[in-house]
Amino acid sequence: MPPTLRELGLDALSPEDRFALAQALWDSVHDSLEQESITPEVQAELERRAALSDADPSRGVAWEKVRRRLGLLT
Repeated sequence: MPPTLRELGLDALSPEDRFALAQALWDSVHDSLEQESITPEVQAELERRAALSDADPSRGVAWEKVRRRLGLLT
């Protein structure tokens, strides 16, 4: 089981700092995954989801809107 925010001492961070940390973690995962090959099954799922998004963009929420809701953009 992964450690909790409290165990890592991250619960004391502001929401903005936790968001920045989450973004940095995501970027590091993304960078690592870019170096790995994607299985055909995962590639097919990514393409399926991209097609759904392209067919109906209203299904999702724009990243900018999410950040604005969190008070990270004005």
